[in-house]
Amino acid sequence: MKKQDILENQANEVYLGLGSNLGSKINNINKALYLITDKNTRIIKISSYYQTLSWPNKKFPKYINIVIKIITNLNPTSLFIKLKSIEKDLGRLKNPRNYPRVCDIDILDFNQKRINLYVDDEKLLIPHPRMFNRLFVLLPLFEIAKNWKHPISRKKIDILITNAIDKDLTTIKLI
Repeated sequence: MKKQDILENQANEVYLGLGSNLGSKINNINKALYLITDKNTRIIKISSYYQTLSWPNKKFPKYINIVIKIITNLNPTSLFIKLKSIEKDLGRLKNPRNYPRVCDIDILDFNQKRINLYVDDEKLLIPHPRMFNRLFVLLPLFEIAKNWKHPISRKKIDILITNAIDKDLTTIKLI
């Protein structure tokens, strides 16, 4: 008998960050949204689209970023595998960190829990370990979840935005 994960088959509230800086960026994100939605996963909220400079290398093509809220009965491992499969289906290649990509999907928050695990030799840390310093994540997250708190620090999102290292709002454009 297979032991059931305690997060399986229950409604898990998850926030995802999606970004693209290669090809038809908005189209790439829209395809990802379509592929995320299935019998196990329902999109509840979608932020506006934000155009930002590539980070940390501003010479790379600009990004389009959004944040979505989903409800899923998948556990963190199954969701991560699903999201990596979607990235690959959309044409993402194995490249160095922060390199241009067709599609990037990050799990920002999963049920307000701290989760550390390995999936296929890849470390998965939730909440996303660098999200609190990235306005291209925090601003769209604030748009759809104004009362959201960081699962570890318990700081409200407006405080995180105020304290973010990346404070240059001129690099972010609502589209």
